[in-house]
Amino acid sequence: MTDIPITRAGFAAIIGAPNAGKSTLTNRLVGTKVAIVTHKVQTTRFPVRGVAQLDGTQIVLVDTPGIFAAKRRLDRAMVKAAWSGAEDADAIVHLIDASAWVAERENKVDGAQKKSLEDDRRVIEQLKQSGRKAFLALNKIDLFPHDQILPIIAELNETGVYDEIFMISAENGDGVEALEKAVAARMPEGPALYPPDQIADLPMRLLAAEVTREKLMLRLHQELPYQLMVETESWEERKDGSVRVQQVVIVGRENHKSMVLGKGGAAIKDVGRKAREELSEMLGRKVHLFLFVKVDERWQERRESYQGLGLEFDV
Repeated sequence: MTDIPITRAGFAAIIGAPNAGKSTLTNRLVGTKVAIVTHKVQTTRFPVRGVAQLDGTQIVLVDTPGIFAAKRRLDRAMVKAAWSGAEDADAIVHLIDASAWVAERENKVDGAQKKSLEDDRRVIEQLKQSGRKAFLALNKIDLFPHDQILPIIAELNETGVYDEIFMISAENGDGVEALEKAVAARMPEGPALYPPDQIADLPMRLLAAEVTREKLMLRLHQELPYQLMVETESWEERKDGSVRVQQVVIVGRENHKSMVLGKGGAAIKDVGRKAREELSEMLGRKVHLFLFVKVDERWQERRESYQGLGLEFDV
């Protein structure tokens, strides 16, 4: 952050297919971690607002859940949250994973890439119907030579839904500065929406739960489906400056509980250690983290589960 007074401020929504790199881009623009990042799709469940500042402009970044074909209630709520974030934004960034489009042109599309392409085209159609123009950020371009990327840019440009197209790598930062400048130019005149030293509007209890959920997903890989949730049950400030945090990991089935715990409790201990280390670094003080696991087969059908995530239940 800088000492330059804020004279422009607004919201920018980052939308796209699951696993396109939206959380990575949000974290890159903010300059620190505000959204969890894993190799898994559908990681983000609710819009995370990260706050970036470029000279005298404040950009409130809405990192939306991935937009995909929704069937279950939780999925529908996530997609509704994504489009709500875009509708309310001063600028929209549509992030597309270039690798799926390159694979399609080479007739080497796998199942995950096929879904990604379907989701990308669904977003394009939605943008056409809404009449909103977006910035296109073609991600992961560092993985391919330009002669493979240029035909894709031409194809996407012909859709007519993009004002400008940027080739970026959210992972290493290539092209991100130019995108940020373009987004900043779209922000309306006005005072700062958040204090200059604030990087996110997530309550710390919720961000802490997301950090633990990220560690669970990274540890368990493909073993555990997405039917898990982490809740921060208590947050106790201690006299020595440390904080005691108690969280519960909620899973949908009894056999999922044994996966989360691991042999002799090894998995949950490892998750707790990594989450505690990251939270201590984020907070700049010692964190005492206690994790418990419980089974609730119907947690996805309980209204209170959605309220805690900032999602709509009746979708």
